[in-house]
Amino acid sequence: MATALIAHDDCFAHVNPPGHPEQVARLDAVLHALDGMDLLRVRAPLAAADDLLRAHPQAHIDALHRAAPDRGWRSLDADTHMSIGTLQAAYRGAGAVLRGVDMVLAGEATNAFAAIRPPGHHAERETAMGFCFFGNVAIAAKHALDHHGLKRVAIVDFDVHHGNGTQDLVEDDPRILFCSTHQSPFYPGTGAAHETGVGNVLNVPLPEGTGSKAFRDVMERVVLPRVDDFAPQLLILSAGFDAHRDDPLGGMNLTADDFAWVTQRLCDLADTHCQGRVVSALEGGYDLAALGASAAAHVKVLEERGR
Repeated sequence: MATALIAHDDCFAHVNPPGHPEQVARLDAVLHALDGMDLLRVRAPLAAADDLLRAHPQAHIDALHRAAPDRGWRSLDADTHMSIGTLQAAYRGAGAVLRGVDMVLAGEATNAFAAIRPPGHHAERETAMGFCFFGNVAIAAKHALDHHGLKRVAIVDFDVHHGNGTQDLVEDDPRILFCSTHQSPFYPGTGAAHETGVGNVLNVPLPEGTGSKAFRDVMERVVLPRVDDFAPQLLILSAGFDAHRDDPLGGMNLTADDFAWVTQRLCDLADTHCQGRVVSALEGGYDLAALGASAAAHVKVLEERGR
C-alpha cells in the first residue's frame, strides 16, 4: 500500500492577522518539504455534521458560524481569530483526519498524514482557543469507534503544548487512550500528571529545556508501554513540531531526528497491534525551516512503513 497525504487548498484560506505565528506559510513549508516523496495525494473532504457532533454540541458549531466575519477578522480570544475562509478550512481540517481514518481502515493506505491548518488539539467541547476550532483528532477517534466499530483507539500528542481540547473531548471515554508529552508549566496551563480522566488519560509534563535524551527516555519508560498495554486497533497522532529547539513559541530542545525516532517507535507499536494503521494530523510548529524539516522526517518514516 502507500502513505496518504491528505490536504486541501482551502486550508490556505484561513488567514490570521499579520504577525500571527499560525500563518499560511506554515502549510507551504510543510507541503514543500514533502515534495518528491512517494505519497498518495488526496484532497480533503469537508467534515460531515454528524462527525463534528460526536465531539462538539450544535451550539458550538452554531456559535462559530455566527462569529464568521464577511471581511477582515473576528477575534474569539487574544490568540484565536477568524477570517472569511476560516470555517471552510476548519471543516477541511477535520475532514482530512476523518478521510485518513476511512482510508487506513478500508485498506486504501497503510497510514496517512493530514497536512492541515488550523490545528485542532486545543479546541474544547464548546470553546475555540489556541488557534483551534474543532477537535480534529478526537473527532476522528470517535468516528473510528462509532462508524467503523473499533473498540480501542489511542491518541498520542507530542506537541510542545498540552492538548487540552483533545483531553476535554475524550477523557470520559474509556475506548480512547490519550497520551500527551508537553512542556509544563506552559500554555494552556493544563496537563498535570494527576489529570487521568476515567483512567484513559496519561499526561507527561516536561520541564522547559527538555532535550532528546530526556524526551526519548520518558517515551520509552512511560508512554510507549502504556500504548502497548492498551493494544489499540488504530493509532492517531497529534503531530506538533513546536518542541523543536528552534521554535519561537516553545522552550524544548528536540530536533527533527527526535520526531523521526518517536514516529518509528509508535509505528512499531502500530505494527504490533493494529496492522500498521496510523493517522497523523499536523498541529503546531512555528519556525518554518524547523517545521518543514521535522514534518519531512516524520512523514519519511510513515512513507517507509507504507511501502
